[in-house]
Amino acid sequence: MISRRHAIALAASTLALPTWAQASRTTRIVVPFAAGGPIDVTARVLAEAVKDSLGTVIIENRPGAGGNIGVSQVAKSAPDGLTLGIATTASHGINPWLFKQLPYDPAKDFAPVTQMLRVPNVLVMNAETAQRLSINSVPDLIRYAKANPGRLNYGSGGNGSAGHLAGELFKNQAGIFAVHIPYNGGNPAQLGLLSGQVDFNFDNLATAAANIRAGKLKALAVTTTQRSSVMPDVPTVAEALPGFEIDTWWGLVAPAGTPADVIAQLNAAFGKALQSADVKAKFASLMAEPAPSTPQAFGEFMTRERAKYERVVKLSGAKVD
Repeated sequence: MISRRHAIALAASTLALPTWAQASRTTRIVVPFAAGGPIDVTARVLAEAVKDSLGTVIIENRPGAGGNIGVSQVAKSAPDGLTLGIATTASHGINPWLFKQLPYDPAKDFAPVTQMLRVPNVLVMNAETAQRLSINSVPDLIRYAKANPGRLNYGSGGNGSAGHLAGELFKNQAGIFAVHIPYNGGNPAQLGLLSGQVDFNFDNLATAAANIRAGKLKALAVTTTQRSSVMPDVPTVAEALPGFEIDTWWGLVAPAGTPADVIAQLNAAFGKALQSADVKAKFASLMAEPAPSTPQAFGEFMTRERAKYERVVKLSGAKVD
């Protein structure tokens, strides 16, 4: 028979457990992109890493509309800590200015949990083109473009894509002109670069790394403010153009109204996982660097990103009706 003291202790420990543990319910992470991509893979890595803290965590893929469909579903979910979503550069930085209307408010409909990671983008040239034009650095590229206005072009995964916006920001800060060639997705854009149809791209480092190492692409610079630990010999664009910064990031958010104590518990669980050696190793294979943060810091970061991309999207002239 359970004593009164043990009964009180058991009740207290039950109350201390997070809501999802009390009800033995499943936590889901909504990934607003298709299965198999870097965002999906990293979400699955984290879901496995937090199972000891949170119990069962499943991934639900809801792709479409540049991430808007999945993110909107998260915004409309119950604020009970059982539904989380992936906020990305697109959904919480670019799309508010790219789309005429959004089915969610990126500033008001979400409670930040933690940033997950940042993946550098990289300015790459077709290696043969770089050799032929004697371009081995960002200053070389700028000098050539200024001496040969309109001779260079660059590709991207489409109007309003991260590669397009990075290219427009680069052109603006460097004071050069290059023709934008939009492709229907990142993979076709990279094939266009490899085949010599375009001269340079701003690509995701995880996507470009294999061809850089194979000597097919020439890496001129990464777009983060600090050099990448994966390719420390590659300089940053900011070393030639101070203040230039544009990269790919994503993190975890919950529906607005999720209780602060639940957010704190989620932050602790995912923050611990992001700092584990196993998760760091798996992320490194994707050229990604874990970037755990407090909920407040992640919220402030997303606010800064929206302000930055408002200017960049307007500069590019890209719109999605």
